[in-house]
Amino acid sequence: MKRIFLDVHALQTVPPSNLNRDDTGAPKSAVYGGVPRARVSSQAWKRATRTYFRDEHLLDPSELGVRTKKVAEVLAERIVALEPSLEGAALTLAAEVIEAATGSKIEVPKRKAGAAKDGQEEPAPQSKYLMFLSARQLEGLARFAVDGADDIKAYLKNNKARAKAIADTRHSVDIALFGRMVADSADINVDAAVQVAHAISVHRVENESDYYTAVDDQNTDAEPGAGMIGTVDFNSATLYRYATIAVHQLGENLGQGLREDEPLTVPVRRAVEAFVHGFVASLPTGKINTFGHHTLPDVVIVKLRTTRPVSFVAAFEEPVTSELGGGHVREAVGRLAEYIPDIERAYGDSESTSTWVLRVGPATEKLTGLGEETTNLTTLVSSVGSAVAARVEKPA
Repeated sequence: MKRIFLDVHALQTVPPSNLNRDDTGAPKSAVYGGVPRARVSSQAWKRATRTYFRDEHLLDPSELGVRTKKVAEVLAERIVALEPSLEGAALTLAAEVIEAATGSKIEVPKRKAGAAKDGQEEPAPQSKYLMFLSARQLEGLARFAVDGADDIKAYLKNNKARAKAIADTRHSVDIALFGRMVADSADINVDAAVQVAHAISVHRVENESDYYTAVDDQNTDAEPGAGMIGTVDFNSATLYRYATIAVHQLGENLGQGLREDEPLTVPVRRAVEAFVHGFVASLPTGKINTFGHHTLPDVVIVKLRTTRPVSFVAAFEEPVTSELGGGHVREAVGRLAEYIPDIERAYGDSESTSTWVLRVGPATEKLTGLGEETTNLTTLVSSVGSAVAARVEKPA
């Protein structure tokens, strides 16, 4: 498949919030263009996107993976589901199979190793780091464990390559998109098809602090004052968000599809549509009960290219400044409307590049004519998916 890139850009305004905290509890920040900006890490939005896949049923559970240190427990449950008589041995079988398939040492964490000596239940063994396996890989490894249950060590001695192959084929959509790193077995790593930038504010932002109190409901008039006091840091910002999908890498990661009866275009389209929908509509939930920062983007621009990914963050290297009472969205939209044609003209953007625009409200009118206008997210996702499938079907 020839090189194909799908760029997703969004402008999203969030009210007072703390979407993504640093080690002090303050909203993450960065200096860009010489001034402090609000920042939301790429990891925070990738996690929100993956969670959205599941919570909003964008993908079938069989097309998703599990990322956990408790991978032995997860696999043991599947072994027991296949063969209930192995319940007592399932955890040991799971640990042996995972070690063989991934090279990762599965053992009881040192901090929990003394639990059994204190009369507590023996803790389950874990991997040293988060292990990412697809639902179909876990199913395959469970069947493998059942087949070799009579003498798993001997079975693994003759079938270790098969175990490794099971862990390195039929990747889930989220593994194919976001990749997988297995520190102890680099040959089963999966290169990510998606790159997500840290979202940053288009304008200068200074963090603020909220001093709050809580009243004890049982206090009497003779007991004035708060039951507790505290502080929480927050900011508000109009964020520029960016992500890109290497569609050709996505196709390579998915192979010939999660289902044997479908061509490559089907899972690739499904994965692209799920990512665009999930990335645009998802939201990190840091301190969400405190701030209720439920917003959606004012602008979404999607570009399908055959050259290379292009972020438009440089449009905001000089921070946006709002006129009195004017907010930041209108000027940010104006910056994009000027910058995008200029950068594409200067670097010879390919005639094969396709553009879709979803915009909300009068402040976004300057983007009219920048690309094919879509009326809602469903239409945008479908249009992008159709175009990607058409490109994938063409010979390299």
